[in-house]
Amino acid sequence: MKNGVWVVFYAIAMAAVESAVVVYLRALHPVDASLTVLLHEIPANFISIEMGREAATLAMLLAVAAVAGRNVRDGFLYFALAFGIWDIFYYIWLWVFIGWPPSLFTWDVLFLIPVPWLGPVIAPVLVSLGLVTGSLWLLARPSVRLPRLAWGLAIVGALVIVLSFTVDYRYALARSEPPRFRWELFWTGMVVAVMGLTGDRVFRTLKRVVNSASLRS
Repeated sequence: MKNGVWVVFYAIAMAAVESAVVVYLRALHPVDASLTVLLHEIPANFISIEMGREAATLAMLLAVAAVAGRNVRDGFLYFALAFGIWDIFYYIWLWVFIGWPPSLFTWDVLFLIPVPWLGPVIAPVLVSLGLVTGSLWLLARPSVRLPRLAWGLAIVGALVIVLSFTVDYRYALARSEPPRFRWELFWTGMVVAVMGLTGDRVFRTLKRVVNSASLRS
């Protein structure tokens, strides 16, 4: 797990760099301003640069994961680990630097590609905690190979989660926050994704328990 330690170290440092950039952007507007309002206060050419920065961040996380992984499976898991750690520490560093967000339920513009992603801070943090937990569990068990159905459910769950963040993107364009977060979509996606990663293992465990009970009887 030496590579994992370095991936985590890199992601924490990368999060500090990312949060510092946001601190500079927020210096252009009062700190207590809504993020959807702040989005419109940034010059249009800066928005394009921000989108490029986000793409570059994903590329850097992908690159370090590719170097750390011995194969495609491990590379993907290291990417999930790096992304989760980076996202969590991005908010930790922001809070350390400027005391933002004041609450885990504070709304944020999470991403800009291809449209603004909106949601309370706690939602992406929960996703990232899941990524970190799942990637560490699988990295510690190199012999575990998830079936295609598991990966399919995980992908479907991830897409539903993304939908929960992006379905109301027009509110950001209108300088306002959505009336509510789409928790029903978010939790549906989370449940489906977790079922994909754990369902096969749970089914096999239950099957062994039933078979053992049958033999004893």
